[in-house]
Amino acid sequence: MQAPTLWDAFLNFLAHEGHKVPESELNRDFSQVAEPSPAVQKILIDVYRNDPLVSEICEALVDIDTSLQQWRYRHVKMVERTIGSKMGTGGSAGVGYLQGTLFRPVFPDLWAIRSEF
Repeated sequence: MQAPTLWDAFLNFLAHEGHKVPESELNRDFSQVAEPSPAVQKILIDVYRNDPLVSEICEALVDIDTSLQQWRYRHVKMVERTIGSKMGTGGSAGVGYLQGTLFRPVFPDLWAIRSEF
């Protein structure tokens, strides 16, 4: 939980490609969940409009995100089928907890800009 994530590596790649990624995004606390960033979203919109190769990488990340969200849904249904509404492992709320994770994207900035295309 102390190491950079795939998203952090992508932001460093964008910076290496000449995009002005804010230092606060590049040097964030990796133990915390990355929060959506309007500054990063602005960069991503520019990437989609002007950099076809990097925009394909963005779309690959969206594919990964979509697949993770689909896995979460299948996991919720498997748990619900197996234990119903019982308490989950580690004392979690079980299915209720898992349902709360369903629509939480891994790369929220890539989803936030969809209406800007």
